[in-house]
Amino acid sequence: MRHRFATMLVAATVVVIAASASAHHSVSGQYDSSKPLSLTGVISKVDWINPHIYLHLDVKDKDGAVTSWTLSTLPTAMMRRAGLTKESLQGKPGEVVTITAIAARDETKKLGWISKITYADGHHVQLGRD
Repeated sequence: MRHRFATMLVAATVVVIAASASAHHSVSGQYDSSKPLSLTGVISKVDWINPHIYLHLDVKDKDGAVTSWTLSTLPTAMMRRAGLTKESLQGKPGEVVTITAIAARDETKKLGWISKITYADGHHVQLGRD
């Protein structure tokens, strides 16, 4: 009886840990592909960290008010293999970029998952489906 309970407890623990890990890394769990975004602004900061890189984009509205968005993308290892660096994502200081992304499911936060970054000179970095 004890052995059976211990086996069930271990199995339940594995399921909970696996579900948590899957949910943490699930783009579709945190972001809604039916909510596309096109944001134009200046990248104010790049957090080149694991498990995902974050870009901070300052977006001005028509009245001049600035809203800061936190936009997530791929892990650092994948970016390095693609030949991208923190500096190449940052662009030139003050450069206006357009980012295509999908919005977070939690609409109270200014969060998104990046699909594409288009820089002022027209070159772009494709990071996901458009």
